[in-house]
Amino acid sequence: ISPCVKAETLFINDATVHTMSSQSVLQNGDILVRDGRIRSVGVDLAPPPDARVIEAEGRPVTPGFFAGITQTGLVEISAVESSVDSALAMNSALADDGLRPEFDVTTAYNPNSSLVPVTRVEGFTWAMLGATRSTNIIGGQGQAVSFDGGYRSFLGNKALFIDVGADASEQSAGSRAGQWMILEQAMAEAGSSVQWAPGALLTVAGRQAMEGYKTGGIVVFNVDRASDILQVIAFSEKHGLNTVINGGTEAWLVADQLAEAGVPVLINPLTNLPETFDKLSARLDNAALLNEAGVTLSFAGAGTHQARKLRQMAGNAVSNGLPYEAGLAAMTVSPVVIFALGEDRGSIEENSVADLVIWSG
Repeated sequence: ISPCVKAETLFINDATVHTMSSQSVLQNGDILVRDGRIRSVGVDLAPPPDARVIEAEGRPVTPGFFAGITQTGLVEISAVESSVDSALAMNSALADDGLRPEFDVTTAYNPNSSLVPVTRVEGFTWAMLGATRSTNIIGGQGQAVSFDGGYRSFLGNKALFIDVGADASEQSAGSRAGQWMILEQAMAEAGSSVQWAPGALLTVAGRQAMEGYKTGGIVVFNVDRASDILQVIAFSEKHGLNTVINGGTEAWLVADQLAEAGVPVLINPLTNLPETFDKLSARLDNAALLNEAGVTLSFAGAGTHQARKLRQMAGNAVSNGLPYEAGLAAMTVSPVVIFALGEDRGSIEENSVADLVIWSG
């Protein structure tokens, strides 16, 4: 939604409105938008005289779709190093010097990136900017962003990105047990002035950054193996983290534990082969099984340059047992809940942000 459109009064007439609220689906629905907010939703509403009327002719209208965890606006071409700002370069002094949770990719976000309109054209209006790892267990911090063209269109609070499992690096002596040893020390250092020997893992800025996540900040763990997911749950409960699982190939094996802990999961619904030893139990109905267990669910994994294909991937989850409305929720309201973006996003109801898509079919 461009700034000029935000100031307009719009009236969408005769749409099939997927409200993602208690109103469910409205046939022949109308939506009044004024100053970037939905002012009314219903049937047989009368457009005000100053409104620009858009005839939907029965076409579907949904909240804007979530593009997953991407580096949109942080990268142009992955092979051109000067256009990649989503990670500290491998073998750099910064990347090799302990953990750097203070690394914040939002400072490099460019709303004029060529990837933004390519993603928007398929109905994706926002994403979570993710900090990717090179040699570090901790990738750094990112944040949700609206693709509305603004330079500071960030949503909600920052999130910290951590990789565990098969991505064990030299930093953890090649062992996932070493990862947890390092992460435990990092949590002990957070907010502390204790001098660690032989050397601290965190800088002063890093300690301050980690401290913020010990009081309920969102931490995204990139993890697939069921046993590692259980370790993430235990670690998170110990340190008071507000945890999100990204990947979750074997999450269906521990769906009940995830539901009990209230830990949401972002999965790639096309993962169905044992590509690694962390994914031996991959299956196409992962989303359906998680949803049945009561786990809050969303999707990721289409990648930055192909983020627009995430809706087709969601369709595969639906074809493998996920209820249609649950699949649509996973693309709209569920990620809003997962990343705590507020009650005025992800649905089409009175006073919500007018983040809307009119679909051609």
